[in-house]
Amino acid sequence: MALNNGFRADLEQQIATLKANRVYKSLNYLESPQAARVQMEGRGEVLILSSNNYLGLCNEPSVVQAGIDGLGRYGAGTASVRFICGTYAIHRELEEALARFVGTPSAMSFASAWNANEALTATVVEEGDFVASDALNHASIIDSMRLAKAITKCTTAVYKHGDIDDLVEKLKTAKSARRRLIWTDGIFSMEGAIAKLPQLLQVARDYDAVLIVDDSHATGVLGASGRGTAEHFGVVGEVDIITSTLGKALGGAAGGFVAGPAALCDILTQRSRPQLFSNALPATVACSALEAVRFVEAHPERVTALRDNAAYFRSALREAGLKPMDGETPIVPIIIGETADAIRMSDLLLEQGIFITGFGFPVVPHGTARLRCQVSAAHTRADLEHAVSAIRDVAKRVGILA
Repeated sequence: MALNNGFRADLEQQIATLKANRVYKSLNYLESPQAARVQMEGRGEVLILSSNNYLGLCNEPSVVQAGIDGLGRYGAGTASVRFICGTYAIHRELEEALARFVGTPSAMSFASAWNANEALTATVVEEGDFVASDALNHASIIDSMRLAKAITKCTTAVYKHGDIDDLVEKLKTAKSARRRLIWTDGIFSMEGAIAKLPQLLQVARDYDAVLIVDDSHATGVLGASGRGTAEHFGVVGEVDIITSTLGKALGGAAGGFVAGPAALCDILTQRSRPQLFSNALPATVACSALEAVRFVEAHPERVTALRDNAAYFRSALREAGLKPMDGETPIVPIIIGETADAIRMSDLLLEQGIFITGFGFPVVPHGTARLRCQVSAAHTRADLEHAVSAIRDVAKRVGILA
């Protein structure tokens, strides 16, 4: 049976509109492992500054080999959900390592960090509860709250980004709520800003609230040994719940987790729909992720190298006359202004063999379009110097620099 013609025409019109508005996303295909430099189909070698491969572990030999060994030992997949027949000992071993790493009693792995966030809110929130979310939180948190609200009729609110006073005002309106929960990213992905964790912890104590931190961009990145936002502020063990990903600094394959009290992980096993109705994380991915955790624990110098690279890159950009946002993280947005200019710069850079994604409205507010650079510990100083030089030259061609 042919696809409904009207439906197809509507889809085609949507795509045409995206292209006309210059927000259509084209995929670039890689022919080599994710690394500081990759082989890109039709372009040859390309320097990557738009990857979440913060510690360079995507192609770390021991991490890759752990996955190969896991594939041989456990096979291609679990073939079912965990409580039926999909749990392997490697899942338990990984979860114990993750809990130890982030400083919680327990952890539960999921097929993705999106699944982890979606499962958490919808599982633990009930009618009469109140959930507050930072305005710049990740889309997975936003959708998890929408889902929870639809299921449980809980009350939700969004507080201004990083505005503790606004959060307090929102919590004051929820004094009669059965429970109060606060959701925040640890590192905000579009800004590279770090959550004000000490203040958030105090507010949570003052208003008897549960603090949840999505550390997806902070795990393996912040803190002296990469244990995340809590280590960065010296409060490991004080955050109620941490969610994070295995798909960025910790090997970059896939998967996510929720970490917190043992009872929380048990109730997620009992009730969370992504656990009850989806296959478990593939064992080969669990093996690679476990080795990545062990690697980070054994090599804190890799975290130091990442921090040094990010600081050097920011400084070099400023010296070149560009305007990177202030920060301490390897997410280094360069504010361009207009969306068309940011996208054109991204295209011109790719022609020169440098892959940096340009973002504009509606992803970011009007007038704040940017190149979002992401630095890796795998980058050499020569890589970063080359990138700065190319960005400066392209900025001049576009008219951003004189």
